Amino acid sequence: MDIRCRKTKCVYNDCYTCKAKGIMVDQKILCSTFEKDENKAEVDSTKHLFEQPPKYAPQRDSKTCHIGCKAKCQFNHDGKCVSNGITVNSIKEKPFCISFFER
Repeated sequence: MDIRCRKTKCVYNDCYTCKAKGIMVDQKILCSTFEKDENKAEVDSTKHLFEQPPKYAPQRDSKTCHIGCKAKCQFNHDGKCVSNGITVNSIKEKPFCISFFER
């Protein structure tokens, strides 16, 4: 499973890869694991979009990360996310799970 995060100011974000031991997506489709790190600079990934791609950390083994889900999502099976990948986007300052697919 590919675990990506565009919330670059999160304490668990390492070059767009989430390094949290566990991730929880709540009923409002938000990553409740998100913790803002005021010491990290905001990254503008669109600034040089066509000049150079953003640097990504290597994909991590999803077997070492439990992804819980409380949303009414197709990929929520008994409180566990079974999607092939999860991406948390930076929409209006909130960490939305954009892998959400409503049941």
